Amino acid sequence: MAENDIVALERQIFELTAKLNELRRSSVPQPVPNYRFDTLTGEVDLLDLFAGRDRLLAIHNMGQGCRYCTLWADGFNGMLAHLEDAMSVVLLSSDPPALQRDFANSRNWRFRLASHGGGAYIVEQTVMQGVENMPGAVLYERQGDQVLRKNSCVFGPGDLYCSVWSLLGLAGLGEEEWTPQYRYWRQPGKMDDGGANLLE
Repeated sequence: MAENDIVALERQIFELTAKLNELRRSSVPQPVPNYRFDTLTGEVDLLDLFAGRDRLLAIHNMGQGCRYCTLWADGFNGMLAHLEDAMSVVLLSSDPPALQRDFANSRNWRFRLASHGGGAYIVEQTVMQGVENMPGAVLYERQGDQVLRKNSCVFGPGDLYCSVWSLLGLAGLGEEEWTPQYRYWRQPGKMDDGGANLLE
């Protein structure tokens, strides 16, 4: 009986997701300013981030200090080639460009990166009203020299945007039982090489 309930609920979620995407398709985009960002190669504006494309997926990342944002970006990095076939993609955070790149390199991320520096962009383009640095994503469209905000979403444990939560759910695990970490290696009780100069 429980298995039938699970299958029925999964089907309902599938149908509701299709309905959600249909609503998003028909949403009316709203004009936004052409914000400025810092990158390793200098200042760019929002139009530059489109890189000649008509759509831009801007991933709002809280920066290197958030393990959850790192989890989401790790997942998106694996599908980046597929996403970039459909639209331009950029990962935005408040971290300075050099710190962004160092952290991205440590994770083997291939994203284009830009820093909003915690300024007007993230205040006005937040994905959750009243919360300036909430992780999520915004889909922008370009019409000539005008940028339009089409849709946005919020990232959080159990959402539609990180497959880890659904797979953990198969094991009956959720946010209360599991927290993402930057790495999962645990130091052995005895180091065969003596353990000198070991970095934690």
